[in-house]
Amino acid sequence: MYLNCHTYYSLRFGTFSEKDLLHLAQENDVKQLVLTDINNTSACLNFVREAPKYSVKPILGIDFRNGVDQCFVGIAKNNKGYQELNEFLSYHLHYKIEIPIHAPTFKNIFVVYPFEAILLSDKEEFLAHEFIGVSIKDLRRLPFSRFKRYTNKLVVQQRVTFRNKRDFNAHRLLRAIANNVLLSKLDDSEVANEDEKMHPLENLTKAFSEHTYILENTERLLNECSIDFDFSVDRDSQNLKFYSSSREEDERLLENLCMKGLPMRYKGKISHVIEERLKKELELIKAKNFVSYFLINWDITAKARKQGFYYVGRGSGANSIVAYLLYITDVDPIALDLYFERFINLYRANPPDFDIDFSWRDREAMTRYIFDRFDHVALVGTYVTFKYKGVVRELGKVFGLPKEEIDALSEGKGVSSSMDSMAKLVLKYGKLIEGMPNYVSVHASGILISEKPLQHFSATFLPPKGFATVHFDMVIAEDVGLFKFDILAQRGLGKIKDTVAIVKQNQPDKANFDIHNVSEFYKDPVINNLIKTAQCMGCFYVESPAMRMLLKKLEVDNYLGLVAASSIIRPGVAKSGMMREYILRHRNSGRAEEKGHPVMLNIMPDTYGVMVYQEDVIKVAHYFAGLTLGEADVLRRGMSGKFRSREEFEKVKAKFRTNCLRKGYDEKLINEIWHQVASFAGYAFAKGHSASYAVESYQSLFLRAYFPLEYMVAVLNNGGGFYRSEFYVHDARMMGATIHPPCINQSQIVNVIYGKSIYLGMMYLRDLEQRVMERIIKERTAEGMFLSLEDFLDRVIISIEQLSILIRIDAFRFTQVNKHELLWKAHMLLSKNKRSSHPKLFTAKHQKFEIPKLYATNTENAFEQWELLGFPLCSPFELLLEQPKSTNGQQDLQKYLNRHIDIYGYLVTVKNTSTHTGKRMHFATLLDQYGEVFDTVLFPPVAAKYRFRGKGIYRFYGKVVSEFGFLSIEVIKMQKQDYIPDPRYADMKTGSKEQFAKKRMNNAIEDKIV
Repeated sequence: MYLNCHTYYSLRFGTFSEKDLLHLAQENDVKQLVLTDINNTSACLNFVREAPKYSVKPILGIDFRNGVDQCFVGIAKNNKGYQELNEFLSYHLHYKIEIPIHAPTFKNIFVVYPFEAILLSDKEEFLAHEFIGVSIKDLRRLPFSRFKRYTNKLVVQQRVTFRNKRDFNAHRLLRAIANNVLLSKLDDSEVANEDEKMHPLENLTKAFSEHTYILENTERLLNECSIDFDFSVDRDSQNLKFYSSSREEDERLLENLCMKGLPMRYKGKISHVIEERLKKELELIKAKNFVSYFLINWDITAKARKQGFYYVGRGSGANSIVAYLLYITDVDPIALDLYFERFINLYRANPPDFDIDFSWRDREAMTRYIFDRFDHVALVGTYVTFKYKGVVRELGKVFGLPKEEIDALSEGKGVSSSMDSMAKLVLKYGKLIEGMPNYVSVHASGILISEKPLQHFSATFLPPKGFATVHFDMVIAEDVGLFKFDILAQRGLGKIKDTVAIVKQNQPDKANFDIHNVSEFYKDPVINNLIKTAQCMGCFYVESPAMRMLLKKLEVDNYLGLVAASSIIRPGVAKSGMMREYILRHRNSGRAEEKGHPVMLNIMPDTYGVMVYQEDVIKVAHYFAGLTLGEADVLRRGMSGKFRSREEFEKVKAKFRTNCLRKGYDEKLINEIWHQVASFAGYAFAKGHSASYAVESYQSLFLRAYFPLEYMVAVLNNGGGFYRSEFYVHDARMMGATIHPPCINQSQIVNVIYGKSIYLGMMYLRDLEQRVMERIIKERTAEGMFLSLEDFLDRVIISIEQLSILIRIDAFRFTQVNKHELLWKAHMLLSKNKRSSHPKLFTAKHQKFEIPKLYATNTENAFEQWELLGFPLCSPFELLLEQPKSTNGQQDLQKYLNRHIDIYGYLVTVKNTSTHTGKRMHFATLLDQYGEVFDTVLFPPVAAKYRFRGKGIYRFYGKVVSEFGFLSIEVIKMQKQDYIPDPRYADMKTGSKEQFAKKRMNNAIEDKIV
């Protein structure tokens, strides 16, 4: 009897989930109901999936509204009707068109017009599929309306939005948030009626007892509706069925591509093992109907190669020899002994994951290609939920709290005894709203390529980049048989591609290398030594302090070691305590036999009986706990968190324990192994995934080893990496580069290199406008170098403010005129009036001004660079107020081992973390006064006493310790050091120095002109 039910996917309106709605129906003995969220279909598929558990027949519809004004409710008679609804809503969402007051002539849809809206309209005629909805409160007005005689057109429309008073209060707050108003200013028209509740079926029938024909009409309407989606384990894939025209043609194409790839990949060394692996994979791929899935991924990567786009194929699909032969990945599963069952098995319903990374510059072009290449394509949606801080801030505004109080509450600093009643309400109702969906967004990488139009499953919306996006997330997509293709963006590939281009320009005689010939890189001692000594600044996935520390502890000097390290660094391995255990067993060959369980050692001999990869979860579940491969895969997927609450996961979890007890394992051992699995699986990589990362790391390391300066320029031009830009500039200088500030004759918008001279790009000048940079480059390219300031002003339209930035950074140093003199000249040559945007027909004659002799010191230049670039080009140690009282540096750590050291360091990065008891501690990486890196740790007692106060130089006193050969300093005390006063404002005592300096300059210029 309920035709108009909302969940919290009626965004910033509804108040509970689709499961709560079904539970509510069960409580009120409702056997069939219609889910009709407002202009949204996010909950629809899961509503259908969950409904049988509550003995409810699910029916789908949409509540079409403009704002809060309800136009009509569309109810799907069947799946065709549901698609019609989705197409109609998608059209209006894509083009941001208002919903019409009257519905179009649908074919498989019932339309219900709300009684209150239809009273105000002039609609008199109703088609066979159109009805008038009457709520309990409308019954009072029905006998006095012109529609009382429309007995065959009246149906029950008792809206369901709330369960209780708390829901209603949460709804009012959501409406205030949506309208960005104080709760006290919220207009009643923006709020739903408090009686929009579900009544027991018996009570509803009683309310309409005098109008039984309305109940009969409603029952008849509901009985004519039926929606069906297959969520069973054996469901058919809903992805594009055939890449070509038939299954047979697809299979032939896949086999031919593999045969073509064999001699190219294995260079004539095709062993029986390779042939058997290929045969086994092809049989399973065909049996599981994954052929088109592989061919689509092949199509995408083949297009990328034609376009000259760099990419990396990773994910569990990297365990596949078919993927390797099709050039979807560059990982040889035979050489790495990649676990086949992690890639695919007969019990696995979903295809393997292929995460294909493109350069951040190329990803959009590849996404556009996919949308153009295939018929039914959409991005996967995701739900951005209300988080604690956001809820507190939004509700703080709704309740009218002052900003200071909102800040304190959002940081969790509010103390109950001191909080006023409003602040307590914010926290109280924040708990109600926290976790609700706030808006539908776009999944980071997922693309759906479907056999049917995506509107068969949901409506779509159009985010800013213009790619249609479904209303549901990847979990529900997989439930219904839609498996996403992951197209991601990363900057590491951009760095590699750009370096190759820069080398061709800067060292053309050395540009004959093949960056894809990674098998040769694996054997290169120069590259392997970089890994072993952790000289990996700027290199993909291996440059962070944590990775640098791990590489040194493991003494990694080969590809397989790097593959393992790439997964060991993940949070799950560290959290389970197995990262430390792996290092201990790696460094002490006897420890594995002593500490490891024989079954675990037998399952994972290469990793000393320690779980390192996602495959290891499947291995342990299958061989140690006796689960089937299908159950083991459910366990692995469940550990990711997406399915952790699912019933199937809970059953497998229970069976894991039962089987282990049946095998006679000790309770302590079972708990220990389960703890490792539970803390590890969701945060580990598949081995093929780690291997793919290691391939890209080796490409990056090759470029750093042999073309370090070109590589650093590419790193900077692609937005840096783990560290701030200044440290990549510093690293380039340490490797022999001469660093120049931006120059109008040598610099581009991005960084450029000539020989060993790197000219910083104009992009680093924070306040320099993009259009000014473009004008300078365009004019210089067309007409040649600038000869002087006057020549520049004759050729480039620029304001005095923008010109001042260029002069202050010394971009006109080629003139050999002091920049203070240039600033005087600039002010005299440019009036403050808006300049003409038209180029000059004739070169102006410039008056020669007499300017006093002015000077700029190196220190002054450093502070100008600091202000304009964000960092000085000299060593920051040169700017200290007091020179270091110690000459110790990173090279002295070994001689101070287990002793105390006094050392100065320029802060690179800090990791703030907590102990298992919740106490705060810090890991900090710094540069010593000689430019070398060292590491410190501040344990909780020290961290509580001393805090890092932003960028700068700190003096440390602490003990040098070694863990597995990695040296660091356990800090006892530290102090931030002062820089010298900025010499540009050295005579300033009070007031705004910068404003005063500008005023002084302007006054002086005006005096000179007068």
